[in-house]
Amino acid sequence: MYISENHKSVAQVAREVGVNENTLHGWMKKYGQQSEIKAVQSFSSAEAVLRALQKEIRDLKEENEILKKAMHYFVKSPR
Repeated sequence: MYISENHKSVAQVAREVGVNENTLHGWMKKYGQQSEIKAVQSFSSAEAVLRALQKEIRDLKEENEILKKAMHYFVKSPR
């Protein structure tokens, strides 16, 4: 399957953006028929990469906070 605007395969776009191919298929199925959303959300690949990297940074920061809390818990608890 190809994404019509840029003539790239769904698999290729999923790799470029950093999401699972099935996730991208789901988004296309859910939002592909809504032309007003498509017009508003037509991002260039650079913008898509930037958004994906920003999401990854948020996720990693959240994971770090969880690990810090776990570390403090284990340091304080008697063994």
